[in-house]
Amino acid sequence: MAKLGVNVDHVATVRQARGVSEPDPVIAASLAELAGAHGITVHLREDRRHIQDRDVRLLRQTVQSRLNLEMAATDEMVGIALDILPDSATLVPEKREELTTEGGLDVCLHRNLIKKQTGLLRQAGISVSLFIDPDIEQVKAAHRAGADFIEIHTGSYCEARTDQLRRQELEKIETALRAGRKLGLGVNAGHGLNYQNVDKVAALSGFHEFNIGHSIISRAVLVGMERAVREMLALIS
Repeated sequence: MAKLGVNVDHVATVRQARGVSEPDPVIAASLAELAGAHGITVHLREDRRHIQDRDVRLLRQTVQSRLNLEMAATDEMVGIALDILPDSATLVPEKREELTTEGGLDVCLHRNLIKKQTGLLRQAGISVSLFIDPDIEQVKAAHRAGADFIEIHTGSYCEARTDQLRRQELEKIETALRAGRKLGLGVNAGHGLNYQNVDKVAALSGFHEFNIGHSIISRAVLVGMERAVREMLALIS
């Protein structure tokens, strides 16, 4: 059975909207773990729009399962990761003007930089995942860069408006999944997955973990974090 990593970024989004101390993503992470989450993910962005440095440090002290730090492949973020030592780091593309991460990392284009940052992180005992589109060349480039995992960007599948497009995107995901496994990479998936569309992706054999945030946090607002996490666990199992 694939694991579930819960991204608590948007708990911090609500907090930052008022500039106060609640809701606290650290508490949300604890509740997600109590409900059975296998890991906690946070994205410390360059502009600190939601998760703050304080959050990452406290999560490193309190997370009992596994802490995954999403981050840009910059010297600043690598330095923070080397200081905090999360269990894993996921390198993602990042632009100031985007609402959320748009598309996968172009490992083919930035191979030298990514290989360097991946090496620094792995030397510190941090496993490295690269967030990429379901493209064979990107999968190969991730392997050459020394990554331990890839995380397949599922956004195009989730945003597809017709059954035909969804089938096409699902085929791309499955092809990338198989290619990654063949190369010895662990394969995760995330972005846009929710309670209505995760089942077909979860039915593909070979995924290590699904990283899901927005849909779980949105549901938790209505039914509570523990129920929201348990319902997602039931769907991916």
